[in-house]
Amino acid sequence: MRLISRVIGALIVLLLIIVAGGAVWLSLYPPELLKVGDGYAAKIVCSNTFVAKRDPDKVMEEDVQAPGNPALKLIRVYVDRDEGVVTARFLGLFAPNRALYRGALGCALVPDGDLQTARSAVFLNKVKAPKSDAVWPDGDTVNLGQGDVGKKLADVVSNPDLAGPAMRAIVVVKDGRIVAETYGDGFSKATPLIGWSMTKTVNAAIIGRLMLAGRMSFDDQNLLPQWSADSRKNIKLSDLLAMESGLAFNESYGTVSDVTRMLYLDADVTSLAANARQLAAPGERFSYSSGTAALLSRLWMNRLPNLSAAISYPREALFGPLGMYSAVFEADERGTFVGSSYLYANARDWARFGMFLLQDGVWNGHRLLPEGFVGAMRTPTKASEGVYSQVQAWLAGPGGSNAQFGLPADAFWMTGHDGQTVAIVPSANLVVVRMGLTPTWADYRPQILLKRIMDVIKPATN
Repeated sequence: MRLISRVIGALIVLLLIIVAGGAVWLSLYPPELLKVGDGYAAKIVCSNTFVAKRDPDKVMEEDVQAPGNPALKLIRVYVDRDEGVVTARFLGLFAPNRALYRGALGCALVPDGDLQTARSAVFLNKVKAPKSDAVWPDGDTVNLGQGDVGKKLADVVSNPDLAGPAMRAIVVVKDGRIVAETYGDGFSKATPLIGWSMTKTVNAAIIGRLMLAGRMSFDDQNLLPQWSADSRKNIKLSDLLAMESGLAFNESYGTVSDVTRMLYLDADVTSLAANARQLAAPGERFSYSSGTAALLSRLWMNRLPNLSAAISYPREALFGPLGMYSAVFEADERGTFVGSSYLYANARDWARFGMFLLQDGVWNGHRLLPEGFVGAMRTPTKASEGVYSQVQAWLAGPGGSNAQFGLPADAFWMTGHDGQTVAIVPSANLVVVRMGLTPTWADYRPQILLKRIMDVIKPATN
């Protein structure tokens, strides 16, 4: 018995040593993947708590833990509403990462922990939407489709098989008016929703505004000082917009890759892309890159007099004129807009932007984008084999071409992670917004929803 007791005692001591050693290791040298997970949790909870006004516990459960890696269930978050800081730690103890709320700029991840610098770097005050009884899109009054067509559209958007898993919003715009809409439990017309990679198309439109002002051009070269001494000086702005720059960038998720490092470990989201090697000549290879989109933000911001002017520009040049008062474009710790991923807006405002593209960049009779700019969004590139456009948009929805689903050839798409889409169909004068939390493994195809909507409205337009 004494021998057994000694063996058990020794095993307990060994176990304690292993646990203590593991705790010290996680405290001093946490794996980067843990910090990526904590960064993701802190950022999502921060934006949804302070921007979307949702309950942080629900956000943690529904947005962070439910659809993701099982290890995310071991993360704990603490929300300091007074300071506007969300801190996430693995097991509540290790690899801390923080996000900071900065008013109308939403939340920024602060991976280096320097909250003081992040606070002082940049801030944008909120602006209240003017009260208006005007009909959407000039105001927020909506008269949904009436009669048989209206009822059929309501049935389509409320059909869970067509809306898809974890749908959060669907808005259908026909001939410039909202004719159908629906929202998931806990969401409404006022809830700002993240666009993820749909942000890339909006970011491109901001560049279009600067092009119209003569401050940027598709043919701009020698874009960064560190590119001036090598072949990267030949990269044109058009190459970046088409994702054909030839720059190296790993867009794989689930590991510590370039894109997860950019979003959750780097204080400057442009550093990786700006210093990347060039693997191919411009125009030779299509390579989808969130790093490129973040770099585009820095390039257009550099064309404005100072950081203050750049931070105000999206609101003054695009969101304000379109009436997108819910739009919150988030910046990184240093003040660069995360043009790849972080735009929040309610579904009706995403629909406004879709209608803006449908109208060829004209709003209320005023041209806001250069002639041909939206046309370039609808023009395929050779290197992408026809699926991606010359300007940050898709010519096919997730998982298949328009033809595969019986959709018009002129339909083009904004798409984002977890099932965010805006379908724009010029030939039908139609925009369909679909937002949700629908991972790729759910195999949801928004084309089926769009086709059913078109089947309903087509008889009414014949």
